[in-house]
Amino acid sequence: MTVYLTRRERFNAAHRLFRPEWTDEKNFEVFGKCSNPNWHGHNYELFVTICGEVNPETGYTVNLKDLSRIIRERIIEPADHKNLNIEVPFMKNRQASTEQIAIAIWEELEEPVKQLGAQLYSVRLHETENNYVEYFGK
Repeated sequence: MTVYLTRRERFNAAHRLFRPEWTDEKNFEVFGKCSNPNWHGHNYELFVTICGEVNPETGYTVNLKDLSRIIRERIIEPADHKNLNIEVPFMKNRQASTEQIAIAIWEELEEPVKQLGAQLYSVRLHETENNYVEYFGK
């Protein structure tokens, strides 16, 4: 029997959407206020959903403490109260859009979740209460 299990975490981070080879005017035209050269931030809400079989001995799909530890070590600690464009290794050479952040989070978590004996099902990242991205892998 396959079960889907979701863990929610939160982090705060700054970013800027821009392309350095573009003028400030072109960046503003494409990215609007998100291209502000003084940066801006969000209170992100992250939902990581895994799936797998229930272990008949433990009753768990995975131990939630282990899943939480992986998310905190791989995502929250590197990103919380940081600048995504400059300080976060998993965002290196990426545009700091919500889509790219979600994809990078997937890439950081996929293998460690497998090591727990489950599969990563989705990464859902809320940038605001009205906007979120959900990524299901390739």
